[in-house]
Amino acid sequence: MTSIEAAADDLQDLAVLWSSGEVRAHDVVEAACAALVAGLDSPALCMLAGCTRAEAEYDVPDLLPVVLGELGLAFYPRGSEAGQDAAVRALAHQLLAGRLTPRELALRAHQRFGHQLPLAERLAELDDEYDIIGYGGRTLAQIDAEVTAEAQRLAYGWPDPDRPSQHRASHR
Repeated sequence: MTSIEAAADDLQDLAVLWSSGEVRAHDVVEAACAALVAGLDSPALCMLAGCTRAEAEYDVPDLLPVVLGELGLAFYPRGSEAGQDAAVRALAHQLLAGRLTPRELALRAHQRFGHQLPLAERLAELDDEYDIIGYGGRTLAQIDAEVTAEAQRLAYGWPDPDRPSQHRASHR
């Protein structure tokens, strides 16, 4: 993957995470700056990258859909099911990139989606398992390994062997 492709993927993930309330607007601005440095370019991307922290909260909602459209990336409206699924996958990418620990991924997915979103259900279950470590059952390392495997499944769009009808294509 080229640095331009990686920057586009990072911007896409940050946009999805912003739409789901997981990151702040200034995080999206930082991703826009990194995308410019990597070689992505569009008029709205330049405007977004030029936002200050104070401006970000006001400008990101209007600029982000335009930026993503100019770059051929997807914009997911807040609360949409497709956006929620994309957010789970973006969180999985964060783990695989070393930006989250397995415990953090499971916790954030559980807090954001509970047991209501089918794509995040296994992560929510694993978060529950973290809470009962020490009362028998599995070790921390075993649960971490399963969360990591689930993140790989989500990030790469692999089907869930226990729920084959649940598979949806990843944005990657």
